[in-house]
Amino acid sequence: MNLPFDHDPTPLAYYSSLVQSDAHFPLLEAAATLAHDEEPDLDVQQVLDDVARILHRVKARLPKGADDLTRLATLNQVFYRNMGFAPNPNDYYAPENSHVHEVIRTRRGIPVSLAVVWLELAQGLGLRAQGISFPGHFLVKVALEGGLVVMDPVSGESLGVEQLAQMLAPFRDDADLLAGADLDEGETPLGLYLQTCPPRDVLARMLRNLKEIHRAQEDWPRLLAVLDRLVILLPDVLSERRDRGLVHAELGHAGQALSDLQAYLEAEPLAPDHGVLRARMKTLESD
Repeated sequence: MNLPFDHDPTPLAYYSSLVQSDAHFPLLEAAATLAHDEEPDLDVQQVLDDVARILHRVKARLPKGADDLTRLATLNQVFYRNMGFAPNPNDYYAPENSHVHEVIRTRRGIPVSLAVVWLELAQGLGLRAQGISFPGHFLVKVALEGGLVVMDPVSGESLGVEQLAQMLAPFRDDADLLAGADLDEGETPLGLYLQTCPPRDVLARMLRNLKEIHRAQEDWPRLLAVLDRLVILLPDVLSERRDRGLVHAELGHAGQALSDLQAYLEAEPLAPDHGVLRARMKTLESD
């Protein structure tokens, strides 16, 4: 991708340039840059080239004039069975599972990071493939002439209605509330949980996975780096700016904390955490 810089950009400026517009959002490239917080010198172009080589390997196996079903089957054969892409059961919550270059190197990841690589390959084959932000487990789908195929990106398994309902069941009540369902009128139709997840939202899901990992470990510097990216990615989601302010406070950055918290409170004057945050701001101002 040609970037509008006269000199080498900082990692955060490079990332920011990628996520400015939803038109032709470069999901794989943007996802690869997340590892810059740990490896500032990571060559993102090398990551793109690695995926391009996998795509070439798949295309080399396709018969001339292959239909969509054949392309999908060939992709899954190469990706899952020949190359062995799979989940990382030994260390599922390792941050590296969200770093695309590590996923490609180790062929291990979590559903959403495996999906990012798989979607790039599927779309490179001309398949109408998209992500699904399914509760609890990211999924992918492919529109074929014969109908919609919903897949688990960790295995390539096609999922039927009964399997999807079982996967949704533990999250059903909370998911229905988030979907705006009236519980007195019954459950939200399953199909509403299979809607396309835009690339920006896929990247947000990856970042929020990292956010929860670093928050659980109280790793404030790494959490701040993730929140900087979330604020850039989702400028209208003021809760991310609030959370960044609270992390700045933990790190003793009073000025940045007050700026973020003030911005949140001005945008959300009726927020239920208004009183708590005002008290925190007074403490910061007096320190």
